[in-house]
Amino acid sequence: MLLNISGMEQIKLKHLVLDYNGTIAINGNLIQGVMERLKKLSSQLTIHIITADTYGSVHEQCKADFLNIYVIGKEKQDEQKLLFIKSLGTIETVTIGNGRNDALMLKNAILGFAVMQDEGVNIQALNAADVLFASIIDALDALLIPNRLIATLRN
Repeated sequence: MLLNISGMEQIKLKHLVLDYNGTIAINGNLIQGVMERLKKLSSQLTIHIITADTYGSVHEQCKADFLNIYVIGKEKQDEQKLLFIKSLGTIETVTIGNGRNDALMLKNAILGFAVMQDEGVNIQALNAADVLFASIIDALDALLIPNRLIATLRN
């Protein structure tokens, strides 16, 4: 996925990294409309879900061959998420999250999206993000319809 944004160098995205709880799921349940959008995006991006899986539901809720699921430990989740996006290449990765443990990946990815939903958004995550969206649906739609994103980020 190529993004040409005025005032920025061309962005070539290869990876989408998503937090699970609070971002694409609420109380361990996938938000309606997310799976359909991720399927569409999977033709352009490799999709990764990274989570400590608080509710133990990520594998059940995200059964799809186009999703890569990574369950991380309970300690230093922010650092684990950062190491993960570094392994993919931060200049080719867009990240989406809402929690304090997402702040490092939001800040270090070429694009970081914070989402404000039922669980709210942590102020550190908000400050680390490039864009705040009202919902995960809005954030995914910005990737599906890049002109929305370009209009928000242009100089």
